[in-house]
Amino acid sequence: MKKLMTNWNKMSLVIRIIIGLVIGVLLASFFPEQAKPVIIFGSLFVGALKAIAPILVFFLVMSAISQHRTGHQTNMKSIIVLYLLGTFLAGFVAVVVSFIFPVTLTLTTGAQNVTPPGGVVEVLKALLLNIVDNPVKALFNANYIGILSWAVVLGFALKNAPDTTKVMITNFSDALTQMVKWVINFAPLGIMGLVFEAFAGKGLKALGSYGHLLAVMLGCMVFVALVVNPIIVFINIRQNPYPLVFKCLRESGITAFFTRSSAANIPVNMTLCEKLGLDKDTYSVSIPLGSTINMAGAAVTISVMTLAAVATLGIKVDMPTALILSVLSAVCACGASGVAGGSLLLIPLACSLFGIPNDIAMKVVGVGFIVGVLQDSCETALNSSTDVLFTATAEFAKWRKEGKKIVIPK
Repeated sequence: MKKLMTNWNKMSLVIRIIIGLVIGVLLASFFPEQAKPVIIFGSLFVGALKAIAPILVFFLVMSAISQHRTGHQTNMKSIIVLYLLGTFLAGFVAVVVSFIFPVTLTLTTGAQNVTPPGGVVEVLKALLLNIVDNPVKALFNANYIGILSWAVVLGFALKNAPDTTKVMITNFSDALTQMVKWVINFAPLGIMGLVFEAFAGKGLKALGSYGHLLAVMLGCMVFVALVVNPIIVFINIRQNPYPLVFKCLRESGITAFFTRSSAANIPVNMTLCEKLGLDKDTYSVSIPLGSTINMAGAAVTISVMTLAAVATLGIKVDMPTALILSVLSAVCACGASGVAGGSLLLIPLACSLFGIPNDIAMKVVGVGFIVGVLQDSCETALNSSTDVLFTATAEFAKWRKEGKKIVIPK
């Protein structure tokens, strides 16, 4: 047994996750009733990540800011530009594809108990209020905008603190990082439980009648991940972007696909940034920020679902209006929460651009909940893996200008 555990730990985490995935599918296919207890592994894994992520982010950001050396440049400006550009281009791709392959929906109910925001102003107001949220409440509710803002303020306030205080904060940060690594080692078991829950339930069976919608939506996300993002990366680092793209998708996208939460995937992304040799002062801020504003997948979902509602109702849309939708979907996506299904509640806001009544828009949201088994998983995988991708891209672009060699670890 000891030898078996040693060999297991020597395996790549990705291979171990794939083994867990396969076991989960087999159990769901052949022993759906007997193997039900494995669901607890998925709940424990996601619960542990969600529990540790807020406090980890708080200490990482506070430590990075407090110990930031004067004159040491970070790449935050470049990263934010890449986040916003990537989100806008994703919405634009979704609009173009929806024009080429229009989708109509069989409207349904199922979203009566949710309340969407009333407009862009309301979304922005909520973001601003989250910034000044009570710090204890922000940690308790995993409000990452609030956690980030207070961590930054505390970090600056501690810049002149004694070195012993800074060392203590760093020690807490390192200890929390180690705890996250322990949790991530249980990813194969967690993903086995999550896969079993998805396949053993009726969620996937309900997707059959929405094949066209899923094909357009997921096709857009794949195009963004494998065409648009690599072009952005190539323009910045001037070398083959795919080793970096595939590493981010493999090591960040897979876990994000199953956890369906950008927030829960923050610790995974932190670990990947460390493997890539990125500047901790940068990624300790950019990764939590990306889980809030880097929402390419959400922009795709909002654009495709809105134009599907437009096509279903027979509303004529010209290209200039569609371009406005690209901008609106990007703004809305930045306001999407970092939890499962966060983008769906912003569909009524985008639908209002075309005068679609709220009751009809909420039926579109109902369709979104049906296809959410795959839609939200793929959306989160794209969102979260791109956080690392663009953080690495900005730093590698800086290395290229400095004449440093860029090496992507396998």
